[in-house]
Amino acid sequence: MLNKLDLSKVATKDLPTSLPRPSVDLMKPHQVVSEIIERVKSDGDGALIKYAEEFDGGAPNSLLISETAIESAWESITTELRKALEDAGSRIRSFHQSQVRDSETTQNGGITIETKQQPVRRAGCYVPGGRAAYPSTLLMTAIPAKVAGVEEVVVCVPPDASGSVNIATLAAAKVAGVSSVYAVGGAQAIAAMAYGTETIRPVDVIVGPGNIYVATAQRQVSGDVGIASAFAGPSEIVVIADGSATARFAAIDLIV
Repeated sequence: MLNKLDLSKVATKDLPTSLPRPSVDLMKPHQVVSEIIERVKSDGDGALIKYAEEFDGGAPNSLLISETAIESAWESITTELRKALEDAGSRIRSFHQSQVRDSETTQNGGITIETKQQPVRRAGCYVPGGRAAYPSTLLMTAIPAKVAGVEEVVVCVPPDASGSVNIATLAAAKVAGVSSVYAVGGAQAIAAMAYGTETIRPVDVIVGPGNIYVATAQRQVSGDVGIASAFAGPSEIVVIADGSATARFAAIDLIV
């Protein structure tokens, strides 16, 4: 639900206090996530199925999304979406290729210092999902890892109530060239990538945004696995606009 605030009569200095911010209870997520992590560590795939039924409304037939399903998703999307994913993938890949550096050696006072980039062997990307699709998040997390030379890039994305993963997200997985996609979401996905289950092997580093439970899980496993991003906080956005702004553009910025 969107709240509309009229700030036209509010002084500039009072704007920060005129924009209400939600309070966040950190204790409950901490306790819930701790239990989820321990359950995944002890019960493996069984815990992932249990939590899919509890949190997502239904469990997938298989945690691992088949190559056939990914190809089918690619064939099912429109030509326009296919081109958009390919164009976005190409631009993301090009940008990150410009950041790759060869090893650099510096000589100073008889001391030799060498700096080199060394990719990890296995990276895990968390992509939010369920009621919405975020194919762009998959592209922006998986492609940089591939460009960096990571040997295996795996993706975890929550299934919907039918146990399926959005076809646009699966199509993005094809564009990014990921090794595996798993229908697993939430804190349990972070735990699975950190510690492994019968189906999901542990990764060296985890990247990707999520809700407070996902962020809390990333904090709790950060001593055992690399977390390649800042811990996300609540998602908030405000659009400051006057009468000259296009209302449609402001609305799109708020909801996209």
